Amino acid sequence: MDIWNERHVTVVVSGGIASYKALLVIRQLMKRGATVRVAMTAHATEFVTPLTFQTLTGQPVVVDEFTTSDPHHVVHVALADWTETLVMVPATANLIAKVANGLADDAATTTILATTAPKFVIPAMNSHMYANPATQRNLDQLTTDGLHVMAPATGLLAEGYAGRGRLPEPAEIVAWLTDQLIQLTPALPLSGQNVLVTAGGTREAIDPVRYISNRSSGKMGYAVAQAAREMGATVTLISTPTHLPVPAGVQMVTVNSAAELLTAVSARFSTTDLLVMAAAVSDYRPVNAADEKIKKPANHANLTIELTETPDILKTLAPQKTTQYVVGFAAETQHLLANAQRKLTSKKVDLLVANDVSKAGVGFNGDTNQVTLLRPGQDSVKTPLQSKLAVARTILETVVADQAWRH
Repeated sequence: MDIWNERHVTVVVSGGIASYKALLVIRQLMKRGATVRVAMTAHATEFVTPLTFQTLTGQPVVVDEFTTSDPHHVVHVALADWTETLVMVPATANLIAKVANGLADDAATTTILATTAPKFVIPAMNSHMYANPATQRNLDQLTTDGLHVMAPATGLLAEGYAGRGRLPEPAEIVAWLTDQLIQLTPALPLSGQNVLVTAGGTREAIDPVRYISNRSSGKMGYAVAQAAREMGATVTLISTPTHLPVPAGVQMVTVNSAAELLTAVSARFSTTDLLVMAAAVSDYRPVNAADEKIKKPANHANLTIELTETPDILKTLAPQKTTQYVVGFAAETQHLLANAQRKLTSKKVDLLVANDVSKAGVGFNGDTNQVTLLRPGQDSVKTPLQSKLAVARTILETVVADQAWRH
């Protein structure tokens, strides 16, 4: 279950060139199940019309607290009471100053003052305005008062030069908001659990410029790490190098080879509650990696590289298990269930996630997946073809529901 699902979110939009990005933030929150209402300052309406926000959200937009057809309806109080999460985006220096000093001279600021919901501030302004001691003093006051402030980005500003004060990208804002909300929500399914996730394809060096690897992009492991964090866990992600963004709130450890991965996992296994081995570990490595780049011989002779098996990480960890719940993965191209069942037994895992990577839309590099979940002594469960994040949530929901999860 997404933490934003069915949540009442009020977005306060103040006047700045970044006001249009509030639309993109709202759209992402709505896609995750939130119901969003908008309060705008008068200056904000000069950049984006209230009708735009109203059309996007399907909700009335509050600009003037004195415009109401119900004499018993106090606009800002009604909105404040309805709100479960309040986000100020973009928050200009003017709005920040008003909120820090308790001023309430329009519908937006009176709503902010009246609500008891958690408040999140996303500043956006010129770099000199942001660095001004008055603004910094006001931001410190907001933090002291219990509001949550996101640091602005550094980049090209509307004035044509680069500086600190730029509004972060909408995806970054939503990721930050999500992690902040998780920290404020103690009763999540994986709250208090330490989750260790591995991701990506290991790299076994042939020489300083070449290596043996596989087609894994790391997307499934990163999705599991994100889903575990969204479910309240303390998450460590051990990954080979990828171009994927690290999920908000997740601790990142980078490795290359299977041996490095084994060392990193082993060092953390005793303090882990749940291990999800989503990494695609190379089965073989060169016996001897060359110290210098291997050059083509003058006679164009074939090159032979002697390979040896890499360590079997799951088999190494199995004897060390005490209360840990271990999830393994099996990427197959034939005899999916038979091969997966053998791996479930031989690796001594609590849950095995198997997929047929020969099928379209399944497995490496794509954004979707379809898996079969196997547990000892239970019928297998096949998921539909869906996003890797949805698959990750199904995997973790299965873990939480499993009778073996009792520590």
